[in-house]
Amino acid sequence: MNTPFGLPVPPPARVVVGLSGGVDSAVTALRLKRAGYDVLGLFMKNWEDDDAFGDCPAADDIADVQAIAAHLDIPVQVINFAAEYREQVFAHFLAEYRRGRTPNPDILCNRQIKFGVFREHALAQGAQAIATGHYAALRRTGDAAELLCPADHDKDQTYFLHALTQAQLAPAGFPLADLTKRQVRALAQEAGLPVARKKDSTGICFIGERPFREFLSRYLSAEPGDMLDADGRAVGRHVGLPYYTLGQRQGLGIGGGHGAGNDPWYVAGKDAARNVLIVVQGHDHPLLLSTALKSEPATWIAGRPPAAAFTCAAKTRYRQRAEPCEVTVADDGRLSVRFARPQRAVTPGQSVVFYRDAVCLGGAVIDATAPVTTPATRSQPSYA
Repeated sequence: MNTPFGLPVPPPARVVVGLSGGVDSAVTALRLKRAGYDVLGLFMKNWEDDDAFGDCPAADDIADVQAIAAHLDIPVQVINFAAEYREQVFAHFLAEYRRGRTPNPDILCNRQIKFGVFREHALAQGAQAIATGHYAALRRTGDAAELLCPADHDKDQTYFLHALTQAQLAPAGFPLADLTKRQVRALAQEAGLPVARKKDSTGICFIGERPFREFLSRYLSAEPGDMLDADGRAVGRHVGLPYYTLGQRQGLGIGGGHGAGNDPWYVAGKDAARNVLIVVQGHDHPLLLSTALKSEPATWIAGRPPAAAFTCAAKTRYRQRAEPCEVTVADDGRLSVRFARPQRAVTPGQSVVFYRDAVCLGGAVIDATAPVTTPATRSQPSYA
């Protein structure tokens, strides 16, 4: 059966839409209403405004959600998932930083909250399907769903959705799959939606506009230490390893006179045992390049890997072009991935996500990398 937007049911089924107060989710609800669905909006409050360290304007977003619902003449609920978010997303976020890694909470939020507790709540309310404003697409064959890249490649959010299961995708739909961001804005303007010109939100909700280092310092203790170059020479001091990520250029505070010429410095690694931050000069320094990686156990959209060994393309960060690679799956689900050409700033804690043409296969959290060269200041695994 062909149904709109990849949904598993046709109109007039009840669909619960995750309304954030932004233009994407507003147009999602608009398109569903116009297609004849019985639409209910639901705002997920994932962070407490009275938290001294939060800075998300939830009150403003709720007001926008209510204005959207009134304009579309649909009911709306506000549900507090803050406790679930802290337990299932934020606790992991802090644990990863304590390990010296750089997590991606948006991926975990999608799996645990938006397609976890939100999905469960919506179905308990009698919904026959759920929908979000993600830029992604679904293709259904029988009871199976494939996750596809959307029409707007610049806004493609499949990277953040790769950890979803068949059970989570079964009731889902993505009404923006065939639209570009420009078209979404035009639809919102044409329909007179009150958020048609609202600026897109950026960053992590629970941090908001607060400087990232200031936010983390409230939760993590960090000890200053040396910044060393690849030859072990001291070139500066860091303020705490959790506050840096691989490939970072800004905020290092290293002046001239420490290296060759005036090339900028970048973070190339962390030596947690010695509390040392390794930095190098040059955007494409060999220590910023990796030929291979190992991962934690992977998740697959189909529920299983394509094969024990296969070729595909992969991204190691959002907005990166997918690069050819070879993947080997161990018995415990962990992966060894070798790229056709070196990749820059591959970061433990982030995710590697796999694609075949427009199909997102799944992905895994990066555990370790194999750099092109090994600095004198630390040892690195080699997967040669």
